[in-house]
Amino acid sequence: MAGRLVGKTALISGGTRGIGFAMAHAMLAEGANVMIASRKQEGVDQAIALLEADRQPGWGKLAGMAAHVGEAAQCMALAKAAEDRLGLVDVLVNNAGTNPFFGPLLQIPEPAFDKTFEVNLKSAWRLSVSIAKRLMAEKHGGSIINVASVLGRRASPLQGAYGMTKAALVSLTQTLAIELGAANIRVNAIAPGLIDTKLASAITNSDELQKTFTDRTGLRRVGQPSEVAPLAVFLAADESGYITGATFPVDGGFLAM
Repeated sequence: MAGRLVGKTALISGGTRGIGFAMAHAMLAEGANVMIASRKQEGVDQAIALLEADRQPGWGKLAGMAAHVGEAAQCMALAKAAEDRLGLVDVLVNNAGTNPFFGPLLQIPEPAFDKTFEVNLKSAWRLSVSIAKRLMAEKHGGSIINVASVLGRRASPLQGAYGMTKAALVSLTQTLAIELGAANIRVNAIAPGLIDTKLASAITNSDELQKTFTDRTGLRRVGQPSEVAPLAVFLAADESGYITGATFPVDGGFLAM
């Protein structure tokens, strides 16, 4: 069923590559107007060029902006720019993420710990607050989608700080779902497993490390960003109107093991 997101405006942080890019592509194809954001303007420009090269009849409008969502002022500027350029944002995808340290928690430098929380967790909270307040002021429902991880549901050795932020995102999802439900703002999370992205390259570039994940995964393989994006479309669409506070794994069966 095409055109499921016609009339909606989506803001996707970390939308220039990997899972975020795949979500932007899928939402544009369903008719949504989409604002993508990433730290560097060069990355934004490249992503826009790739998306526009695929444009088909019925696609929504596309815009982009460079923004460091780990900084509060830039989060607020991004939310405002999205509305100014594309209209009231009623779909927010908190996808921006970082994992600057790979190693034991006993060895993580505090600046790396802080950066992980600023980007992965605080940006999601800041953007959710900003978008939700605007939706409530306009008495307009909406959908917030947080991109968590299976590492937020299990121990995450060598990626401890990253796993903690993703566990906190699941908690944020549940609390906001209850607090915003009366305003018809739904909040859900997606928990990807090992997906072939730049962020996961420390694992996917190592046959040994990759095997530790795929051996615990029912499908015995790494996932692709395009296999995560359709769930985001569903959670953004009206057909998921009675779903909130849930976390959906897209992990090839990792959490079932």
